[in-house]
Amino acid sequence: MIQDIYPHRFHNEFKQVEALDTDTVFVFYRGKVLARREGNTLSCPCRKEISSAVQFVFTIDEKAYFISDRSQDLEGYEWVDMRTVRRSKPKVLMFAIETALHLKGWYDKNRFCGHCGRPMEKSDTERAMVCPHCHNTVYPTIAPAVIVGVIHKDAILMTRYADRNYKHYALVAGFCEIGETPEQTVKREVMEETGVKVKDIRYYKSQPWGFASNLLLGFFARLDGDDQITLDRQELSEARFVKREDIDVDWDDVSLTNEMIIQFKQGKTESL
Repeated sequence: MIQDIYPHRFHNEFKQVEALDTDTVFVFYRGKVLARREGNTLSCPCRKEISSAVQFVFTIDEKAYFISDRSQDLEGYEWVDMRTVRRSKPKVLMFAIETALHLKGWYDKNRFCGHCGRPMEKSDTERAMVCPHCHNTVYPTIAPAVIVGVIHKDAILMTRYADRNYKHYALVAGFCEIGETPEQTVKREVMEETGVKVKDIRYYKSQPWGFASNLLLGFFARLDGDDQITLDRQELSEARFVKREDIDVDWDDVSLTNEMIIQFKQGKTESL
């Protein structure tokens, strides 16, 4: 998946780091990143090319990465959307971009205090935004969500989103609500979106998904009772049980959803 960047090592510890001229800086604008493309290989600007102030975000191995405080155009670079980023190389840069996007969105949304409305300041000691007036402290926001592979005999419940750019097959998914366990979210989301019940809920794997500021939690479950689907057409355009041999999905080494579909397709979910 996108976070599997071995032998590289991701370090998200907060530090006060001064950018070197050669350090990579991510510049974002309306969900796109400034990058140079050569085929499906991306590269991003270095500090000496950026005129604005920058903010340290993390290191990978010994290399520091930064985000720019504001957008700017640079000759030889273009604005690349996140769908293209997901299909690009090197993988370590793809992971760095989506993680930096998560932090950039959080910084941008917390420029003012949600309690008193005064301007916030970046903490000098931890990754937090602090109000110097009322001392309200805000930490990076991570939204937990579930991905559910509902299995019925030799088929898995596959869906297509309604009114989204992503038109490929996916699995039932949804956000955890206040006071809910992830397992309760699994039952609720499957029922709300498709009208079926599940049982034997089994945790599979998790994934940070900085493209949408999520922490994705993958579960497999078995159909409990009737397989008649009642579609929530505000959320989905299609939902149906697809037999293992009819699944037309290729391994992409990026998303938890894809990995779960491939695991079922290859018959590797029986022991989970």
